[in-house]
Amino acid sequence: MRALALTLAIGVWTGAAAAECRLALALALDTSSSVDAREHRLQREGLAAALRHPDIRSAILSGAPGHVALAVYEWSGRYQQALIQGWIPLDSDAAIDAAAARLLGAPRSYSEFPTAIGYALGYAAGLFENGPDCARRVLDVSGDGIGNDGFGPRHAYRHFPFAGITVNGLAVGGHDPHVLDYYLDELRLGPEAFVEHAEDYSDFQVTMTRKLLREIGTLAVGAAR
Repeated sequence: MRALALTLAIGVWTGAAAAECRLALALALDTSSSVDAREHRLQREGLAAALRHPDIRSAILSGAPGHVALAVYEWSGRYQQALIQGWIPLDSDAAIDAAAARLLGAPRSYSEFPTAIGYALGYAAGLFENGPDCARRVLDVSGDGIGNDGFGPRHAYRHFPFAGITVNGLAVGGHDPHVLDYYLDELRLGPEAFVEHAEDYSDFQVTMTRKLLREIGTLAVGAAR
């Protein structure tokens, strides 16, 4: 099933479309048991609103050369990763609106599993390996807790193909006091990687908007505490 999902995810990327891609951006959303229904809704709605923000829309559509490719998946336990949006070229207002609508309309994938962040990273490695050939590849991981099931990020980076992939984090406070330090010290990967911090899920939309501007617009780098 996972292989089929990845195959479907790259179905639109053939020929010239792949060659014109300037950024492959995969967004990983936490759907573990620490995220209640309200927080899950704020996370989904916050990402959809961020994608529709005029500044984000402008950064996506005005950058050159090439366009941005987007994929979104949810993650929680060791084998609980679910593709919400397969790779799609964000090459028009309609494409951006369609991706945002899909985020709002898709049901929650899981709700009762722990935080297996190493497995979530392994899934992302496969997603990129079977995705578009872009000038830059960035993974954006959101979550409110540290890994508590299976191996962690450092193990994932040693054993999965992460060469050329930047991993940024959006650490959400309110559940685990160590989440920000964990994302800074364990999760982020690459010379320009950074971590943004949301006080809680009510701050998710603003933080995600700021984070996407940095990732898509290649703004100032470094960790944000």
